[in-house]
Amino acid sequence: MKLSILGARVIDPSSGLDQVTDIHIEACKIVAIGAAPAGFVAVDTIEAKGLVVAPGLVDLNVALREPGYSRKGTIASETRAAAAGGVTSLCCPPRTKPVLDTSAVAELILDRAREAGNAKVFPIGALSKGLDGEQLAELIALRDAGCIAFGNGLESFRNTRTLCRALEYAATFDLTVIFHSQDHDLAEGGLAHEGPTASFLGLPGIPETAETVALARDLLLVEQTGVRAHFSQLTSARGVALIAQAQARGMKVTADVALYQLILTDEALIDFNSLYHVQPPLRTRADRDGLRAAVKSGVVQAISSHHQPHERDAKLAPFGATEPGISSVELLLPLALTLVEDGLLDLPTLLARLSAGPAEALRLPAGKLAVGAPADLVVFDPAASTVAGENWLSKGENCPFLGHSLPGVVRYTLVDGRISHQA
Repeated sequence: MKLSILGARVIDPSSGLDQVTDIHIEACKIVAIGAAPAGFVAVDTIEAKGLVVAPGLVDLNVALREPGYSRKGTIASETRAAAAGGVTSLCCPPRTKPVLDTSAVAELILDRAREAGNAKVFPIGALSKGLDGEQLAELIALRDAGCIAFGNGLESFRNTRTLCRALEYAATFDLTVIFHSQDHDLAEGGLAHEGPTASFLGLPGIPETAETVALARDLLLVEQTGVRAHFSQLTSARGVALIAQAQARGMKVTADVALYQLILTDEALIDFNSLYHVQPPLRTRADRDGLRAAVKSGVVQAISSHHQPHERDAKLAPFGATEPGISSVELLLPLALTLVEDGLLDLPTLLARLSAGPAEALRLPAGKLAVGAPADLVVFDPAASTVAGENWLSKGENCPFLGHSLPGVVRYTLVDGRISHQA
């Protein structure tokens, strides 16, 4: 199909393009930006005056819940929700049932994602068998089956020697390892950030050092082994300071932060609202300011949803008995635009953290608008507003932002030139 998008403000952070122009698409790819190629006649057009066209968003952590947890979400439902949030490429973590530690599970996920056709899915394989941190998973088989990186989530390796050997093996084959740095012993049993709010509520705390102790260890191991490393879901100002120091020493490490950590603090827990129960926990206002500064400076080059949908019952128990996580991929772009509205980031920088930055971090073929590149893009209206939850697509309604009016509306999401979401 030949498609032209006319008169939009086109922003491509990877090339620095920011101008009002046209985009022309044919055979799943962008064939021109600006004037149409000779002989090109569009079958369909999108009149986009006043709208913004940007690379489709790249989300590095979206729990699809399938296989094994279909009561919480399915590949079809959660990729549909992702497209509504402007996402065209996403990575799914290995915590499925069975765990994503075999090529069969990876192939199942990829097959069902292709059938759904809502977004491109890049599986993250388990670093250890069963995520138990004891035996290395079959990393090469997983890579050949389509896994683009490997991690163990918050399930840490209890034996540092075993972790070191795993990193050495990954480095040998130039595999990317994703760290969720949290010390198991310091975090065990904790529900909230260890501080005044947790003390007031009587909730067991998780200290900042649960992140920084593990992060310091992981950075030293990365430096020793030379493995490609990405640090995910950072929560503390001191944590991002450690990343900045490592980058200053020449270490090629990248990092992402959950979008909700840039908006919320542990003060949100004051009414024991389980919708704010997340792991790692929401931290202080000072930590949030530190994360925001790191995103602005580029120390943290990716903002992700860290979408974790749950069935309704998972959030109905007393706070400590509820399951952690927020369903948020469906609101990724509108929620992120609040950072522009607050004056923290300009629009091109925000889009860089949502597209080119995450794509570069994990070496994904995404996140840019260029002639010959896949026509994965988002068309949105920055002047309109989204009422969160008005047309909810995710199976998980565990979102504290439902009912809020947020800036921007995703008008179209295109994957390989095909409209996968239309408002």
